[in-house]
Amino acid sequence: MIRLLLLSVLMAPIRFYRYFISPMLPASCRYYPSCSSYAMEALTVHGPLKGSWLTLRRIGRCHPFGGEGYDPVPQKENKCHHGAVDLTPRAPFD
Repeated sequence: MIRLLLLSVLMAPIRFYRYFISPMLPASCRYYPSCSSYAMEALTVHGPLKGSWLTLRRIGRCHPFGGEGYDPVPQKENKCHHGAVDLTPRAPFD
């Protein structure tokens, strides 16, 4: 419940920008997806803390001397399998 409230608060300025400010500006985003789309997806997939960090890093890269092109939101890591023991059956020794 707190997570949803926090996400709503963090996404409100992005929605405001997308609907009221962005239409008045020329298209200038160097990356695909756009920074605002990236931010919405990062917050949705990774949550408020990591999503905010990923968004800030992306906005920090978006300048005339930064990169450009396809820059997707990283996939969420599955923490259940980190450090797990491999239980795959092995062939017996010859």
